[in-house]
Amino acid sequence: MPTETTALTDVVTVCVALLVIGLPGLLTGLAAGLRGWVLAGMTPLLSYAVGGLSGPWAAALGLPFTPVTYAVATALFAGVAYGLRRLTQRRWPPAPEEPLWGRAGHLAVVACLLLASAVGMYAVVRGMGRLDAIPQGFDAVYHANGVREIAETGDGSLFGTGEVNWYGDAAPVFYPNAYHLLASVVYLLSPASIPLTLDVNTALLPALLALSLVTMVRVFRGRAVFAGAVALVSIAPVMGLYESMSRGPLLPFLLGLALTPLAAVAVKRYLDRPAPDTGFVLLLAAVGLLCVHSSALFGAILFAGPLLLQRWVAPGERWRRIGRDLRALAIVGVVAILVAGLQLFGALGLANGEVPYRSWPVEWRATTALGALLGFQHYEPYPQIWLSVALLLGFIFFSRAGALRWIGVTALVTGVAYIAVASSEQPIVLALSRPWWNDPYRFISMATVPLAVIAAHGLAESQAWLRDTVAHRKVPAFLVAVAVFGGFVVLSNGFYARSNAEKVAPGYANTAGINPHKLPVSPDEVVAMEKLAEFVKPGERVLNDRLDGTVWTYALSGVRTTSGHFDETLSPSDARLLEWHFREYPSNPDVRAAVRRLNVRWVILGQYGYPPGAPRQAGLRDLGGLKFVTEVYRNADAVIYRLNP
Repeated sequence: MPTETTALTDVVTVCVALLVIGLPGLLTGLAAGLRGWVLAGMTPLLSYAVGGLSGPWAAALGLPFTPVTYAVATALFAGVAYGLRRLTQRRWPPAPEEPLWGRAGHLAVVACLLLASAVGMYAVVRGMGRLDAIPQGFDAVYHANGVREIAETGDGSLFGTGEVNWYGDAAPVFYPNAYHLLASVVYLLSPASIPLTLDVNTALLPALLALSLVTMVRVFRGRAVFAGAVALVSIAPVMGLYESMSRGPLLPFLLGLALTPLAAVAVKRYLDRPAPDTGFVLLLAAVGLLCVHSSALFGAILFAGPLLLQRWVAPGERWRRIGRDLRALAIVGVVAILVAGLQLFGALGLANGEVPYRSWPVEWRATTALGALLGFQHYEPYPQIWLSVALLLGFIFFSRAGALRWIGVTALVTGVAYIAVASSEQPIVLALSRPWWNDPYRFISMATVPLAVIAAHGLAESQAWLRDTVAHRKVPAFLVAVAVFGGFVVLSNGFYARSNAEKVAPGYANTAGINPHKLPVSPDEVVAMEKLAEFVKPGERVLNDRLDGTVWTYALSGVRTTSGHFDETLSPSDARLLEWHFREYPSNPDVRAAVRRLNVRWVILGQYGYPPGAPRQAGLRDLGGLKFVTEVYRNADAVIYRLNP
């Protein structure tokens, strides 16, 4: 593929991505008083909160979003966090935390987390084929063009990521942009291409999910064995992350999913000690999820809501606790509305019908959907049976889940939601599932996360049972854990890494026997899009067919085209006119006027695109031989024409 990069470029880009995702959140978390596992786990979400808030507010103030803007915003957020922490230490001093894990436990959890991160990244990169592969799905081009738009123009507004496709008289399209804002910083600070920037962020998702769940287990005082198990198990289910990497890919949704467990962490810390510092962290956690993807905040409510139920039914002053908790949460909620008003109003506008809501068709019967959940098998040929065995053990030992028993309610709610969406088109189902576009793939991914936690609990409690009964405590607990985890590794064929990679592969054209000339974005189309940059002058726009791979032109070469997405919804009127009537250029004054308004001087045409086999748009058919265009470049899959004066 023409965009192929070197191993050194890949490594440098990964390092830059880790700094961009890690450093601002780390500084803000330290200033807010976070330490240890809580600091490590909350760091990525805090970074996305800092970037996700600073971009739109900078745009509202007429300022560009750049790495400097991101750095200044980091200093501001860290300063506020430090001030609130000092206030907290004086008036609401935190109680010392009781010891939980020993040094060996911490090291073992770190080892499990590193292994999970390595296996997860291996599965993703093996599926892609290489770290700069172009995603072939419908959604990827939006994110690719959006990242470059922010990087080149500094437009951090909530409508800026769609400007490549929805410009002129087209209605602006709202989209939460924290993912794109931080990715644009990675793109500017590293030698990466846009595809490499996207792919590196995707490859880090399993590690982010594992870290989030380890942090959650730690805060809810789970054993180190449980924390290690949840890191390893979380990266194994194919429906959790890998399906939606191949399909779409649904990048901001998957990022939000990986960070969602941190909502429970922030809520628990705040309600255990309502104070300015814990409230600030909860505020940034909630707003950060909203800035990544609107549905992530709703998912966090489904994930952390059951935590409140467990608090309120626990023995003690539970009725007083309800009122106290609700008052405390209301304070954070009011501040969040003020801080994230731009995102909230944009999401409400989207829900009110700016973009048509097209529901997904019913997948199958409810009983089949239940089987897909419990078998960790959505559209795969075989179930991930050893995850199902671990899940069964988790149910058997569920009474030992302690402070994490609420995760069973989360699994129940998200599982029932998936079953309803997969098997019903009732109006109430469509209405309640609208934040996730009624997409069964998204719902099964959300349900998989709590199920993975229960499966990890099953492995951890199996270790405890073997230690107490079979080994009679004569064998060190560490060796029993190694035996249980090692057995799971062997039986699951390395956490199903290869089969998960095979699921990712079709989305990146990394399958045997594929015809490269029949891809939505073919290698020859990429060559032509990059070649186009040699012809086009600044300010000129290129006419293209939105149903072929040339919608990637801006992301790959920086040249703006009339169409920047496969999506035909609410497109600019001039673009629609040219798509259907450009052939009439010599005789149609409206066409010539549209060409002048858009400053069109070139035409690029590919083939196939999305959906595969889509017909050429009527106004762009059979341009070869017409006197008002001159062919200047051609290869097997693409052609470039110059528009004659």
